[in-house]
Amino acid sequence: MTSPKSRLLRAGLLTGVTDGLFASVVTVAVFGSTLTRLWQGVASTLLGKAAFDGGSRTALVGVLMHFGVAFGWSTVFLLLVARSAWLRRLLASRFGVVKVAAVYGPSIWLVMSLVVIPLLLHRPPTITNRWWVQLIGHFPFVGLPIVASIGSGLSERSVRGDRA
Repeated sequence: MTSPKSRLLRAGLLTGVTDGLFASVVTVAVFGSTLTRLWQGVASTLLGKAAFDGGSRTALVGVLMHFGVAFGWSTVFLLLVARSAWLRRLLASRFGVVKVAAVYGPSIWLVMSLVVIPLLLHRPPTITNRWWVQLIGHFPFVGLPIVASIGSGLSERSVRGDRA
């Protein structure tokens, strides 16, 4: 088994890249926008509307924020796994990583879109087709990288001692 730090590093980077690519492809190919506008939009949650006038600098801030969030949610999952014998047993079960990712990924989107972003923007969420695409996409592009990176390699044998 790898160390928790290396699992966290792998989870944060992999999630940042896979979700970033997913968001980029959907934004450009499906919704006809630009990469700069996508990442400026992310930055605007902290910088406000001025982020859209900041060019590539504010787009870069958005990318960095995106990776920060990926590492944040990866850290939350690492802590959950460390503290929950039940979760470790579930992860070690057949298709456990997929089961957990199917809940954890969309849960992240629900918290971010219904709580965190509205608090930062001081306005209620807007539920559109993009919102639903993100909800569904958070299973394979957010949940799976986090859960597989942190929870893979657990076996029934390695968690058997957790049962009391």
